[in-house]
Order: sequence, then C-alpha cells, then structure tokens
Amino acid sequence: MTGYERLIVDISDGVGWLILNRPDAGNAFDALMLDELEAAWAQLDADPDVHVIVNTANGKAFCTGMDVVQVARDKQAMRKHSRRTRDAELKISSWHCGVWKPVIAAVNGVCAGGGLHLVADADIVIAAEQASFVDPHVSVGQAVAYEAITLVRKSPMEAITRMTLSGKGERISAQRAYELGIISQVVPADALLAAAGQLAAAIATNSPTAMRATKKALWHSLEVGLSEARAAATAEIWQLRDHPDHAEGVRAWRDKRPAHWQPLNSTEVS
Repeated sequence: MTGYERLIVDISDGVGWLILNRPDAGNAFDALMLDELEAAWAQLDADPDVHVIVNTANGKAFCTGMDVVQVARDKQAMRKHSRRTRDAELKISSWHCGVWKPVIAAVNGVCAGGGLHLVADADIVIAAEQASFVDPHVSVGQAVAYEAITLVRKSPMEAITRMTLSGKGERISAQRAYELGIISQVVPADALLAAAGQLAAAIATNSPTAMRATKKALWHSLEVGLSEARAAATAEIWQLRDHPDHAEGVRAWRDKRPAHWQPLNSTEVS
C-alpha cells in the first residue's frame, strides 16, 4: 500500500504486514515514522481483511529507538511526541494504539531503547538468530519507563532489571531472550519472514472475534489482580456465546471443514 515514506504496509491472505523501512538509520523513530506508525496501526486494525498483524523491519536492525540525530538537531520536530511521552499518550505500538487483533513481532536484528515498545507490546515475538535486545537509556542519563515496565510483567524481572540498569553495557542475545521467555522462537535469519508468515497464517484461520476477546482478557490480566482478571475473562467468554462464531466453530469441527467466521465488526460483541 502507498502513502507511507518510513513504512511498508501490505495485506495478504488475512495477514497485515507492518514493516519499518528506514534501514539506513537503523529503523530509528523520527517524527514522520512515529506519525506513520499511528496511522498504520489504525489502518490495519480497521481493515476487515486483516486478521493478524506482523511487525518487522528491513535492513540489519529491527529498531534502534528514537532518532537521536533528529532529537539533537530539530527539537521542534519531536515536540508533539515529547508531549505524548510526558502525558503517557504514546502512539508507537499496537497496545498504545488500542489494537486488539493479534500482533506478531518478527525481530530481524538489534532492538534498542524505544524499539522495545514494539517487542513488549506484541502478543507473540519471534527473532532471527542474530537479533539482540539492549536498553541504553540510563547510559545517556534517561530513565527507562514503558518498555521495561511491560516486559517485567511478561518476563522474569531480574533479567529485565539487569538489562535496563546495565544500559549499553549489556545485550540480551536472541537465544538468551528465548530462554527468559521474552521471545518464543529463534530461527535463522533467512527463515524469519517465512516463520512469521507461517505462524500468522495459522492464527488467521481462527475466529477474529474470539481472538479479540481472548487478547483483551489476557492483557487486562496484566493490569489487575487475579480475581478481577478472571471475572473480566468470564465476561468476555460469556458474551462470545451469543456471537455467530460460537455456533459456527462447533459445526465446523463436527463437519471436519474450515469454519466460516464473521468479519470482526459485522456482529459486535463489546
């Protein structure tokens, strides 16, 4: 799809691809890319043909965080996004933008600093063997916030704390990230896109409405206590019983055929 300068957005067979495309700058976030990310997440979330989204990048790096060159040379360009950081209103990741479709992050190379938003806020993360994860904020006198806070809810706290307090002095390799549960699969570099596509294709066969309800329940559980999380999940499950996909899934299983799911927004279950 056209209309983006810093991204490539494509849709194929139920899968939306959101590809960072500033390889000459390590896929760092400049103001234009941040604006485009917000628009691209909204576009893919609203498209009924998209059942699952894969976020990856072109070049050797996945994302190296904020474009420090632009920050140093043109503070005005980043003013809007600086205010969003101050006001806890960032619009970088799927979670920031309220995307309830499944999101896979396919990390092709180094993921640093603010790039960790895209890893922390994805539902599933896979990585190439040469990928690595580093958070240099404290090495340049900045506090670590959003990214690490989410990661410590999904991964062992000690490992994330060590990475963030070590700053640029320590990188977590793809294999170590797998051992820590930060990512779920490590593949050779030349197999990353195929692996992401295969996983996305399998996910895309499921009920879009059921996946949205499941994702909402799981992410909500990170924010509340056990009892409240279970109560909210029960509400999602029960509401889905009135959706056509609930009966269709059983019929398809019985008849040993692919299910014919309703488009995500055709029969709303909120």
